Amino acid sequence: MRHLLLFLLAGFLLLPSFGCTTAYKAAVDERSIGTQTDDEIMTAEIKTEFLKDDLIKYMDFDAAVYDGHAYILGEYESQAQVTRAMQIARSVDGVRALTTYMLPKKDDDLCGTSDNLLIYGKVKKELIGDENVHSTNVNTKVIQCNVVLLGIVGSQAEISRAIAHAKGVEGVRSVQSFLHTAR
Repeated sequence: MRHLLLFLLAGFLLLPSFGCTTAYKAAVDERSIGTQTDDEIMTAEIKTEFLKDDLIKYMDFDAAVYDGHAYILGEYESQAQVTRAMQIARSVDGVRALTTYMLPKKDDDLCGTSDNLLIYGKVKKELIGDENVHSTNVNTKVIQCNVVLLGIVGSQAEISRAIAHAKGVEGVRSVQSFLHTAR
C-alpha cells in the first residue's frame, strides 16, 4: 500500500508537466473520471505487485485495467509465471474479469526489441494520423511483432479502423484487439 501511495504521489507531482495531454486524454476517454481513476489505481497495484514478486520478471509483463477488466500481457519463461501473474491480478480489489495475452519467450526469435519499438511507433503514427480515431483511447502493445490493442473507444468503426491500421504496418505478424465500445 505504501508503494501505491508513493506511486500516486509521484504521478500527481508530475501531472503539471503533462497537464494538457492528461486533460485531453481524460476528456476524450469513454469512461467517467471516477472509473478512469479506479482503473489506473488497479493497474498501478498490479504493476507494483509484479515488481515486488520474485517469480515475475517485471520487464516481461504488463498490465492494464479498463472498467474493472484486467489485461495481463507479455512473455513468459514458465507457466508458473503466468499463473502467478493471474493470481496477482485477481487479488486486486475491484478487478472483476481477467484476460491474458501471453507468449512463450523465444531466444531465437527474429523479432527483437528494436522491431517491436519500430512497429509500435508506426502503429501509433497511423492512429494519430486518423482523425476518426481517438488515438489516446487506444493502448498499443507489441509483443514478438504481434500488436495488441486495448481500450475503450466510441464506436465499432473506430475499432475496425484501429485494427486495419495495425494490420497495415509492415512487419506485424498478427493483431489481437481487446478494444470495445463504451457500454
